[in-house]
Amino acid sequence: METSHVPNEYWKAIVANNAAYDDVFFYGVQTTGIFCRPSCKSKVPNIENVRIFKNAKAAQSEEFRPCKRCKPEGLRLPDHEWVEQMTKWIDRYYYEPLTLDKLAEISHGSPSHLQRTFKRVSGISPLEYIQQKRIAKAIRDLKETDNPVADIGVSVGLSNHAYFVTLFKKKTGTTPSEYRKQCKEREL
Repeated sequence: METSHVPNEYWKAIVANNAAYDDVFFYGVQTTGIFCRPSCKSKVPNIENVRIFKNAKAAQSEEFRPCKRCKPEGLRLPDHEWVEQMTKWIDRYYYEPLTLDKLAEISHGSPSHLQRTFKRVSGISPLEYIQQKRIAKAIRDLKETDNPVADIGVSVGLSNHAYFVTLFKKKTGTTPSEYRKQCKEREL
């Protein structure tokens, strides 16, 4: 029963967290890949990102994962899959302003549970993972472009130039400018 248009009655149930509709349908959020019960207390998604499913099996067959918050039909997303889902999301949106609270909201979990689970499964915190993604992209840009260092910082989500330089040096042992200079010297 997946549809590209959300019936008004279903949309009202989602917005109101109406538990009376829990046995009627599930909704998936395309931007997160998560599906929920209508009664889920997660932030209301944008209607254009919502897909409606008759049951949990239909949502799962479309690669949607059960919400950690409302646990549709008792389904639970295993921790390693949850962390994998979050890393894929971070990989796509690393350049945006990201906080633990925002990640928890997106993943339909609590910030503390996300922090503990992410670190236990991956060995690093979500913030460390985001920093690694940003610095790896900055390294590529420093090697492959002549863009100003400040612009590269902004493009990877680090708009504060001083913080970008400090973080880059902490992670690589050199400043972005020094790194670029070393790369150019190696090419000669």
